[in-house]
Amino acid sequence: MANIVTSVCCVVLAAVVVVYAQRRSQQGARIQYARIGSDVTMLCGSLDNDTSVTWKVNGTDVKVRRREEGPWLTLMTVDMSSNGLYSCFQNSDDQRRDQITLRIGLTPREPQVTCRSNTYPKGFYCSWHLQHPTYIPTEFEVNVQHNQKSLEVKRDEVHKNRCHVKFPELFSTFPYRVNVTAVNALGKASTATSFEESSMVKPDPPEKVVARPIPNNIRRLEVTWSSPSTWPDIDSFPLKYFLRYRPLIRDQWQHVELSDSTSHTITDAYVGKEYIIQLAAKDMEVGTCDNSRDYPLFCPTLSQAKGWRCQRWLLRPPLLVPYPPGVHPAVHHVMFMIHSCGKVF
Repeated sequence: MANIVTSVCCVVLAAVVVVYAQRRSQQGARIQYARIGSDVTMLCGSLDNDTSVTWKVNGTDVKVRRREEGPWLTLMTVDMSSNGLYSCFQNSDDQRRDQITLRIGLTPREPQVTCRSNTYPKGFYCSWHLQHPTYIPTEFEVNVQHNQKSLEVKRDEVHKNRCHVKFPELFSTFPYRVNVTAVNALGKASTATSFEESSMVKPDPPEKVVARPIPNNIRRLEVTWSSPSTWPDIDSFPLKYFLRYRPLIRDQWQHVELSDSTSHTITDAYVGKEYIIQLAAKDMEVGTCDNSRDYPLFCPTLSQAKGWRCQRWLLRPPLLVPYPPGVHPAVHHVMFMIHSCGKVF
């Protein structure tokens, strides 16, 4: 029994030593990048051209299509399987002379950029992303200009592909020009776009949305909510709200536009039916309400709105429009769903 335990411990220790040695080797290796589909040539250190060497990848023989000439190794038409740690050994003394970590990837394409102010009038933020992966580390350079002046850009501490900018002035007619450049070892690509101040103003969705049946009024539901906590000055920059609702048994929505109010009473609810309620917020004067692609709806009086993304709350216990005394529903577990709508970046 003792011999078995000793053998197992030796195997585990050997495995740990191998992993440790591989990590140490990778730390000392230089990195070489190459594009997918290209031919890649690697040189074994600074050896003379007539030096004979043997190449290994991740500790095994190199088996892909290749060409070897002296200290040079050329891999043909590389792909993601070509990634790895390449080591070369001089044949005369079997000593390792170099290590190269090969990383295969792509040149970045133009990033997609959007800008939004959900804290108006304090400032706005811009977000960006690549529609196609590069497979290798890619950094982003951001420049924002207004009226031919560069503005201070503060990178977000949580979202790596987001930055924050303060408004230098309000109600400006000059557009904000945003340039985002994606850069990696294989190349770079830029996107330059302009935003009007008014088009960026989009409040976050209303919060603390609650719907309650009104006692002794079987067709009425009271909907209440709070203004978004991210909106810094509700008194100076009031919001209007767009509410729509429908029972799941119908496709037609009822729309209500509300100003200076954070509640609404639905007076035509169907008894015992599940309802969906959606809310969006918009500045009184400028901007748009939030939008996305979950539901193809519109903001009344706003031709530019495209639809809304919805975050769901399920009220438990299930919230129903009460049934009249003596009426018993056939289905007992119907949930009342409330959606608070807004765009997510």
